[in-house]
Amino acid sequence: MKRTAIEFFVGIFVIIGIVAIGYLSIRLGKMGFSSNDSYRLTAKFISVTGLAEGARVEMAGVQVGCVEKISLNQDENRAVVILKINKGIEVDEEVTASVKTSGLIGDKYIRLKLGAGDELLVDGDTIEETESTIDIEELISKYVFGGV
Repeated sequence: MKRTAIEFFVGIFVIIGIVAIGYLSIRLGKMGFSSNDSYRLTAKFISVTGLAEGARVEMAGVQVGCVEKISLNQDENRAVVILKINKGIEVDEEVTASVKTSGLIGDKYIRLKLGAGDELLVDGDTIEETESTIDIEELISKYVFGGV
């Protein structure tokens, strides 16, 4: 009987450990059980060269979200970027989304610069004002081959 009780408590301990590891894996992997901790905004760019899914979204130098998905709208020939913004971060209707680079040759990210709008964007809204990335290779080739 004593051995059965020990085996029972060891089994319970193992199950609790597996549940705890699963929970930590999900939380540390920045995944959630629900989407209540963020909302999504859409931005359309002419070019997002070098930007990857999972890239950070910053406002005033602070990470406020990440790039959830990048796709191509063939009708408009534009890149469509879905941004996942943390709840509690207010973005107004006159915000500007820009593709920027960390340092000289660093990773690409999205920078949000707030405007002076009265209305706040909500889940599913579109950011109207965007600035695409600067293509350094194109600029160099124009300079080298006399296109400037």
